[in-house]
Amino acid sequence: MNMMSQTPETPLPHAPEGHPKVRMGKIGLLMANLGTPDGHDYWSMRRYLGEFLSDRRVIDYSPFLWQPLLQGIILTSRPFRSGAAYRSIWNNEAGESPLATITKAQVAKMKTRMRARFGDRVMVDYCMRYGNPSTMTKVAEMQAAGCERIVFFPLYPQYAGATSATANDQFFRALMKLKWQPSSRTVPAYFEDPRYIEALAQSVERAYAAAEIEPEILVCSYHGVPKRYLMEGDPYHCQCQKTTRLLRERLGWDKDRITTTFQSKFGPEEWLKPYTVEEVARLAREDGKRNIAVIAPAFSSDCIETLEEINEEIRESFEEAGGERFAYIPCLNDDEAHMDALADIAAENLAGWI
Repeated sequence: MNMMSQTPETPLPHAPEGHPKVRMGKIGLLMANLGTPDGHDYWSMRRYLGEFLSDRRVIDYSPFLWQPLLQGIILTSRPFRSGAAYRSIWNNEAGESPLATITKAQVAKMKTRMRARFGDRVMVDYCMRYGNPSTMTKVAEMQAAGCERIVFFPLYPQYAGATSATANDQFFRALMKLKWQPSSRTVPAYFEDPRYIEALAQSVERAYAAAEIEPEILVCSYHGVPKRYLMEGDPYHCQCQKTTRLLRERLGWDKDRITTTFQSKFGPEEWLKPYTVEEVARLAREDGKRNIAVIAPAFSSDCIETLEEINEEIRESFEEAGGERFAYIPCLNDDEAHMDALADIAAENLAGWI
């Protein structure tokens, strides 16, 4: 149903005769994910990577040094490699990346849950930090549909400047363009929320119950950031470590059954360690682990970093070092326990507004 049709235009209270009517009375819940290219062809990838790698929250080098390198060298060759990676996981039936497909499924389930709690008062939609649909487009649509208040929900369990903060930055930029800004809230990181931890634990228990041979160790692989960010005050590393600890405690495991690693290193400087691609090889080569499972607790939905990097590149690293069984445990995606947790968190951030 068209949400705009549900909020009729009404005159403003105490407005003079002839004042234009406006839509009012709704609350927006805008869920934000990282983003996705529109296609896996060269120009789609170049546009997407250009936007992503130009974000100063992601790459904070001086633009006078970084932009010539990015525009002249990186964006000439990298779209071909990244396009091939996306092509290997692309949802050809829907004509989109898995991240887009999964985010749409998450939003559909969130709409059902919000409608059951609040009726038609809450308008649920999603945006992408990079690519489409853009944050600015969706914020403008929500205001036009009568949303006087918006809860902005970055779908990142752990806070990082390069994820949560840049998503919030873009939301605030969108508000800056509006003549009449809705009241707004941003949802904080939920890395230690018991409902999120429970959903993670249930996904691990299902995967272990289905395995022919139980994995010897669970590798919790988080997206990496430069170590320098930690030293400058970014809490991401600490929040990742706490998520792993809470998951282990919920599962009732000893410390040697689970470990924390970081993936997706980019550029020359040192990033958070241990690097997943190196650590899984070390587990096989030095510790004699032949059967491992990998989970990605920092991702709310499967994407290029999980479906291609973990399930292909990191798997190969483990197997080439002598590993035999590699199980990837999917992200929580639109799992019912996950969606229940996100709906509860959203409802808590709507408190006092509805």
